[in-house]
Amino acid sequence: MTDRPPAAAPASSHPRLQKTLLLWHVVIIGLAYIQPMTLLDTFGMVSRDSLQHVPASYFVALLAVLLTSLSYGHMIRRYPSSGSAYTYAQKAIHPNVGFMVGWSSLLDYLLSPMVNILLAKIYLTAIFPEVNHWFWIVGLTAVMVLVNLRGIRFVANFNGLIVFFQLLIIAIFTFMVWRDLHAGHNALGPIAEHGGNSLWNLSPFWSAQAEVGALITGATILCFSFTGFDSLSSLAEETHDTENTLPKAIFLTALISGLIFIAATYFLQLYFPGDPKQYFEAVDETQPEILFLVGGALFKSVVLAFAIITVMASGIAAHAGVSRLMYVMGRDGVIHKRFFGHISPKSFTPSYNIVLVGAVALTAGFLNLEYVVALISFGALTAFSFVNLSVLAEYVWRQQRWHTVGDVLRYIVTPVLGFMSVGAMWLKVEMTSLTSGLIWGSIGLLYLGIITGGFRSAAPQYREDIE
Repeated sequence: MTDRPPAAAPASSHPRLQKTLLLWHVVIIGLAYIQPMTLLDTFGMVSRDSLQHVPASYFVALLAVLLTSLSYGHMIRRYPSSGSAYTYAQKAIHPNVGFMVGWSSLLDYLLSPMVNILLAKIYLTAIFPEVNHWFWIVGLTAVMVLVNLRGIRFVANFNGLIVFFQLLIIAIFTFMVWRDLHAGHNALGPIAEHGGNSLWNLSPFWSAQAEVGALITGATILCFSFTGFDSLSSLAEETHDTENTLPKAIFLTALISGLIFIAATYFLQLYFPGDPKQYFEAVDETQPEILFLVGGALFKSVVLAFAIITVMASGIAAHAGVSRLMYVMGRDGVIHKRFFGHISPKSFTPSYNIVLVGAVALTAGFLNLEYVVALISFGALTAFSFVNLSVLAEYVWRQQRWHTVGDVLRYIVTPVLGFMSVGAMWLKVEMTSLTSGLIWGSIGLLYLGIITGGFRSAAPQYREDIE
């Protein structure tokens, strides 16, 4: 019998990601990534597109996200890899499909740190209009890179306190809105004078002017708000008891953030009834104006100062997620292995990827928020769709687990409903998002054709036994 080297030997010669995260670490990273205060940034554009039914659009998005989170849980238990949707589609459907899902997901993950740089730039420009925006973009990107190079446990601890104060600010802000509504006032003045709604009613969810299509349109934008719950799957190789911890963390992160979004925007929609253009000069950048209208100049300045820290926490978490996805794709060899598959032997982080994502984030100086959000929605919807399909392919087609009621509910009903709810949002994707996403996908398809010899072979996959 041939002696085999001890299990630890490959780890010493080939540094790997280290399992250091517990449930609360993962949930904190997820909430930091989602950044609950983003509800103030997207409120104007979603209120416009949903015909003033923002909480209803959040409910539609949450339903799709929760169903999809269950599918993520099933796939994590089967394939506990940091490759997330890329790995699930690769293993359950086909390596080439997996590559295209990973390529499309990169559009989501690569741009998420950039969104946070854009938001921070908006806030800082509102406070210091005389400072050139490139100063903030370069400085904040450098902070994101340096924190991520310290390691994932440091990222979790760094984000913990920030998330706590972020939730506290949302609670205080919502109380201020509730207080004004309770006193009979909204942004237009006394409610009774202009026929406004009372404090407790269903109009933010459904009214005479509500349209299902408009609610779904709003929900497609809000997919951006939930990006973060799915990226937690990229921490699979750094989480203790992955098969139990990560599915719980993903579901809890989606549920907690969704309930916060719905509760806060319910009161906010009552406070800002009607066309958002009558309140906001920049409908796609509403947080500064909302804070001023609700709390005044001092409150706006204080919260915006803290909001800069919260978007940085979100950007740091997003930065961590995309660097792990790129690492797995590099480890597989579908993109340059030595660069993207590199792990630092000191920090056990994909350090080259972290620096590269920082370089990409610098392009935030040339783009606007609404365009980037649209692109992220394309990548997120692609990942959500194929995770649901991967459950069907793995458990129903490959394992034939459809003989009991429980299996039918878990592996057929849930992913089908998840896929259908995501599919409804695909029908309302903005043309800008769809066009840019298809161009990005075409580039990926061309590249895939090259590395597979004209699709005559499958995209390469990582094999631990021959590492």
